[in-house]
Amino acid sequence: MTAIKNSDVDRFIAKADPAMPIVLVYGPDAGLVRERVDALVRASVDDPNDPFAFVRIEGEDLSANPSRLVEEANTIPLFGGRRAVLLRVNPRYNAAPALATLIEAPSPDCRVIIEAGELRKTSPLRTMCEKAKTAAALPCYLDDAKAISSLIDEEMRAAKLTLTPDARAALTSLLGGDRLASRGELRKLAVYAMGRERVELDDVMAVVADASEQALDGVIDAAFAGETRDVETEFGKARTGGSSPAAIVSAAIRQVANLHKMKLAVDGGDSIEFAMMRGAPPVHFTRKKDVEAALRAWTPGRLLRAMAQLAEASLEARRNADLAETIAQRTLLSIAVGARRREN
Repeated sequence: MTAIKNSDVDRFIAKADPAMPIVLVYGPDAGLVRERVDALVRASVDDPNDPFAFVRIEGEDLSANPSRLVEEANTIPLFGGRRAVLLRVNPRYNAAPALATLIEAPSPDCRVIIEAGELRKTSPLRTMCEKAKTAAALPCYLDDAKAISSLIDEEMRAAKLTLTPDARAALTSLLGGDRLASRGELRKLAVYAMGRERVELDDVMAVVADASEQALDGVIDAAFAGETRDVETEFGKARTGGSSPAAIVSAAIRQVANLHKMKLAVDGGDSIEFAMMRGAPPVHFTRKKDVEAALRAWTPGRLLRAMAQLAEASLEARRNADLAETIAQRTLLSIAVGARRREN
């Protein structure tokens, strides 16, 4: 069995076993999956930007050409050196048959990295890699408090900053769910505190805990999930937090565009979880419940009509500034009511 324990994953990446040239990286933390895939790529080739040394393959490419993975893995680099292939798995296409041949006879000169989302224990791809002697399966679970604390230490040490105890406690409660998002927040905090030696609680609340942004998420998610009772409350929070009616409507327009893209992906065969993970940006874990409800409630056609409705509200609010708040709130309530309807 070559299912690597979660606690041993970083150690494996730092010194990957050459006897296992095929590595599956999977799990619910999309940011951590991407971070570990990138680390494996850097450890596998001298220059990831060299197209002769490093090749990316999307999962759907294998449906048209199932042998491509084997061909790329066995291609000899034009100028010598190490070679790697990254396969990004898409749930709509079963990559296991293409991988089976390679697992039986892996290339000694090429590292094959497979990037996937969350996989069940019964997933053919996961099962195959966990059982094969020539492959390793690396899980990427959501960071717990210990992992978040280590991440905080790593980033603050790199920035030569220390944290007050209350600032650390606040950070630990605010981070998690997506490794790259957490790392991004910490680096943003480090830039904010540049020139000082210590990060205070006020710094964390000003940079990481953006109350206005969180309130915007609340009212937008409530509207598209059909939570009519919550829309008015969340709208008030957003206004109290400093968000203008124009900003609220603009956020709703961005969200309806994201929902439309995700819904098309789901209708095309992706799971809702995979579509949310591949969102731009990926859906934060705190919002997944409401976004999933929205994806189940809306059709692509109705989302397009909601987009037009919001665009009209934006224009109307600009023309009637005195009524902008009423227009924005009324439109979001209308969308929440629409989310409860079951129509095309």
